[in-house]
Amino acid sequence: MTDASARLTAAVVIPCLDEEDSIGLLVGDVRAVADDPVLPVRIERIVVVDNGSTDRTAEVAREAGAEVVPEPRKGYGRACLTGVLAAGEVDLIVLMDGDRSDVPAELPSLLAPLLAGEAGLVLGSRTLGSVEAGALTPQQVFGNRVATVLFRLVYRVRITDIGPFRVIRRDDLLRLGMREMTYGWSIEMIGRAVRDGLRVREVPVSYRKRAGGVSKVGGNLRASLRIGWRILGAILRARSDLSPLPADLQAALDREREGDAG
Repeated sequence: MTDASARLTAAVVIPCLDEEDSIGLLVGDVRAVADDPVLPVRIERIVVVDNGSTDRTAEVAREAGAEVVPEPRKGYGRACLTGVLAAGEVDLIVLMDGDRSDVPAELPSLLAPLLAGEAGLVLGSRTLGSVEAGALTPQQVFGNRVATVLFRLVYRVRITDIGPFRVIRRDDLLRLGMREMTYGWSIEMIGRAVRDGLRVREVPVSYRKRAGGVSKVGGNLRASLRIGWRILGAILRARSDLSPLPADLQAALDREREGDAG
């Protein structure tokens, strides 16, 4: 059994938009992982960020035992950043989507390289793992391949997937200076991590059909093309700091610097 006093703390951040069919089950899955006495970290918070849902997502998540943070400003990255900031002073941030396609029971596999000092950002790769038939649309598969090839050309680093399931130290994530507030968030994080010298490691994960609702990424061709364009742009923009930081992230970094100075 792992000594609870010696374990790092973690928050699981789950951005959500109209996921009432899946979010309760997912929160239950995460709580089961958190209750496992051999888990090498202590999950202190499960933060569900409701990004303007019109269904019962927030209510269902709260009933399942999650903390619900409303974020009316639209955008996947916006919801992720709000959750990271709301997570407070934990050591690690775990990110996963709210459709229950990711498998929380595989979290120890993602934690292992980070806790061993072998990586600063650990990504769950569906390409290296297994994908349930029908879990990804053809346009998602094609877009993922294009993005990973372009990423390799731009950053000289090979990755196989830009899936949502990942683990990173919270202070490292804040210092990356994330600017993409849409679906470019996930790939921007990888690009900035590489740029700043963090070691990126992939581990195989499983990926299931969503438990309900409609995909916001692959639900229709027009949406997929729009999101794909944003992701490709994020690969290039992650190399620079030309745009200003989101105001709440800047405020958090200023507080961190003031604390260090004190």
